[in-house]
Amino acid sequence: MSEPLAPWLAQQLSALLAQRGHAWLLHGPSGLGQYRLGLELTRAWLCETPTPQGACGQCASCHAIDVRTHADLFALMPETVMMALGWPLSEKAQADIDDKKRKPSREIRVDAMRDAVEFSQRTSARGRGKAVLVYPAERMNHVTANALLKTLEEPPGDMRFVLASEAAHQLLPTIHSRCLAHTMTWPREDAALSWLAQQGVGAADAAGLLRAAGGRPEDALQLLQGGLDLKNWSRLPAAMARGDASAMAGWTPVQGVDALQKLCHDLLARSVGAAPRYFNSADLPLAATAALARWSKELARTAQTVEHPFNAGLMLEALVSQARNALNSKP
Repeated sequence: MSEPLAPWLAQQLSALLAQRGHAWLLHGPSGLGQYRLGLELTRAWLCETPTPQGACGQCASCHAIDVRTHADLFALMPETVMMALGWPLSEKAQADIDDKKRKPSREIRVDAMRDAVEFSQRTSARGRGKAVLVYPAERMNHVTANALLKTLEEPPGDMRFVLASEAAHQLLPTIHSRCLAHTMTWPREDAALSWLAQQGVGAADAAGLLRAAGGRPEDALQLLQGGLDLKNWSRLPAAMARGDASAMAGWTPVQGVDALQKLCHDLLARSVGAAPRYFNSADLPLAATAALARWSKELARTAQTVEHPFNAGLMLEALVSQARNALNSKP
């Protein structure tokens, strides 16, 4: 049985179930629960004894989803994400990876999309319709997305789609136009802190983690699980100004880019009179707005290729050098 939904997700689930539609786009920044909400939406659609609040959690359909074997639910995701979330790959994909013919894909492959389209044309195995869960939807390239369009617009039979995205601006306009959009709700701080406490996060750490995550509770939990040291986090701006790469010791390039984008965001926000989101204002050095804008563009370019197999140590050193140059520019 799945864990109870966070209160803000449960409220959104009830609202979505009260509406009619065959294709939903759940969108917002990371850490707000798009995947979990999308999964619970499909669970409720396929449940044998659903309620207005969602699935029963006890029937054979709910159990089949829990163990990732439901015949009427198709998970359309990058292979790396499927493996991380416990979804089985197709036999061919698994064989190719096991035989080391290729590495797991970080994009949603067009082969997987064709399998999803073929799945949509089958008869429902349990008689309660079928569902496709796409996550993260922005990992579809143009070829993959175009292969979905016709089925998304005119799904056969009792077929429904949930597209969950953390970067919906990257999706094709034709995908947007075929879906009912739902903007993810930001939880109140007290609700997020209460949820983190339920996940075993100590009160002394919860507020700091939530701030480092920009108010997004799932991201805050991931930061803790990733070993974030809050004292080190507060010292990061000064360390970057000194060019001290030891502040990122043990970090992956993905973690480094994410942290520096947050730092750059806060510095730019303060430069125009807005409140910082991820760091305390007292921890932020002064820097020239023009230099920060250039740094922001450099980080955005780096983020597009950061998952490629570069030398991690050299990449982090380059990131620290860029940060030092930007932070030592005169306002």
